[in-house]
Amino acid sequence: MAKKLFITATGTNVGKTFASSKILEQLGKEGVKIGALKPIETGVSSVPADADKLLKICQKYNPNFRDLNPQDISAYTFSLPAAPYSADTQKVIKIEAIKDKIAELEKLCDFLIIEGAGGLYVPITKNYFMLDLIKEIECKTLLVTPSHLGCINETLLSIKALESAEISYDWCVNLYKDKEAFKKTTEPFYDDYFKKWYDLNEIVDIILS
Repeated sequence: MAKKLFITATGTNVGKTFASSKILEQLGKEGVKIGALKPIETGVSSVPADADKLLKICQKYNPNFRDLNPQDISAYTFSLPAAPYSADTQKVIKIEAIKDKIAELEKLCDFLIIEGAGGLYVPITKNYFMLDLIKEIECKTLLVTPSHLGCINETLLSIKALESAEISYDWCVNLYKDKEAFKKTTEPFYDDYFKKWYDLNEIVDIILS
């Protein structure tokens, strides 16, 4: 069975695909048979962009993925750019289908990156959230957090959610927005509050070591 890592974030446009791509590239270069899954992608007009990006990396390093298309590594795609529950206007999502897709792709690789949609409490169905999926598939998780003003609250809430659900996780900051201001507005608190914290580049090396 393939090793699995679920990539989540504090919200949308924080850097899940960037983190997933970075990890896949480094693993692939080290000779690991990589695979990727974007269980649900919304805002899709024709080709699911995130799934397409991840697939192209996998195809460079894993022959088992070379004949697949982006839809093959995504259980569901929807045109409305919204939470899966809202984008799924016909209510077709079945959690078992997502788990079946994970099992299917696991057979094709040794390390499977699963990239979530939005944050931990994004609803997949009425009473089932992204956090529930992570918990059910018993997957180690990487939480990607932002660097903009206000990120402390977002980061702590997401960490508390993971710990309350007893999910094994690492977390890192994607130093992108307000990168210079981050040193004054956020870094002092992180330095005092956490024994250790990492930026995205550092955590990738730690995960792969």
